[in-house]
Amino acid sequence: MKMIKACLFDLDGVVFDTEPLYTLFYRDIFKEYYPHEQGIEYKIKGQTLREIYDAYFPNDEALQASLTRRLYAYEAQMPYRFIDGLEDFVQHLKQIGVKTAIVTSSNNDKMENVYAQHANIKQLFDRVFTADDFTESKPSPEPYLTAARQLGVSITDCVVFEDSFNGLRSGVAAKARVVGLATSNSVESIQAFTSEVIENFVGYQL
Repeated sequence: MKMIKACLFDLDGVVFDTEPLYTLFYRDIFKEYYPHEQGIEYKIKGQTLREIYDAYFPNDEALQASLTRRLYAYEAQMPYRFIDGLEDFVQHLKQIGVKTAIVTSSNNDKMENVYAQHANIKQLFDRVFTADDFTESKPSPEPYLTAARQLGVSITDCVVFEDSFNGLRSGVAAKARVVGLATSNSVESIQAFTSEVIENFVGYQL
């Protein structure tokens, strides 16, 4: 098997079991503003806040500011629980010399909430890349290509761990090896993007 030099992890639904919480938040938001459309909360997974606003709440800065305050208040009290087995898996990668990074569409403000609950996250991972580091977000391959370049490795020597359809598309488009996490979507739906699907990291080996 090809030598793996880096593992790149999405945040929500891959590092932390938070996707169900965001689904509930955005379901309430879209029920309020788009009462006749269903499932938008699933379509936006992997998108930046700016992209969500441009698509669904354009040209209304006051409303965008209000929604941002609601989101930040929600994130500030939201628990960030590691996906089962994640910490042990990442520690093992570090021990065998594989580089690790978080590659998320969340912004730096969101990450401050993460750091408040998990002060060791920057020690656990070699790098943390957020939406503020990219010019395009998932499903564009640019986030993962940027992360690989910054880590000094070829994307073809990387494994991407993703749970959302936009994230899976991003990893596939980047030409990385992609492992799907069945934390937000079914195994069957993820297999449309990759044959490698896991429920969590317990006992998982590359």
